Amino acid sequence: MGRVKVNLTLDGDVAEAARALGLNMSRLAEAAIAEAAKIERNRLWRAENKAAIATYAEEVANDGLPLTRFRSF
Repeated sequence: MGRVKVNLTLDGDVAEAARALGLNMSRLAEAAIAEAAKIERNRLWRAENKAAIATYAEEVANDGLPLTRFRSF
């Protein structure tokens, strides 16, 4: 998609500190937003698959890990 311009409002002291340190605020904001999106996608996936995860955990608790007999360690 490429890069797009967005408006972002920051605390003045935060912006000034970043400028004084020569930090690239756009790249920092992009990295933070990407990380937040990843965390939220993972949270949503876990919520959507909660029943299946619980069922699998119960199976492992009752029967052990599948293919355990083939482990060489």
